[in-house]
Amino acid sequence: MIVNMHEAKTHLSRLANRALSGEEIVIAKNGVPLFKLMPIGNTSKERKPGLSQGSASFSDDFTDPLSDDIVKEFEK
Repeated sequence: MIVNMHEAKTHLSRLANRALSGEEIVIAKNGVPLFKLMPIGNTSKERKPGLSQGSASFSDDFTDPLSDDIVKEFEK
C-alpha cells in the first residue's frame, strides 16, 4: 500500500497497526516513495540469570576503608 505524506500523518495509528499485521506500507511525497513503515521486531529478549556468573573478581581488600589520599581525591 502506498500512502501520501498527508494521509500518513493523519492516519499514522491505523497505518502502524496494518504494518504490525504484516502489510507493507510505503509513504510517498508527491508520488515519490520515500519511506517504508514496518515493525522493528521484538527488541526485548528474555533475561537468563547467571550468564555473567564468575566473570567478575574482586581483590581481597575490596571492602577495606580507602586511604586518606584517595578520600581527599573524591572530596575535591
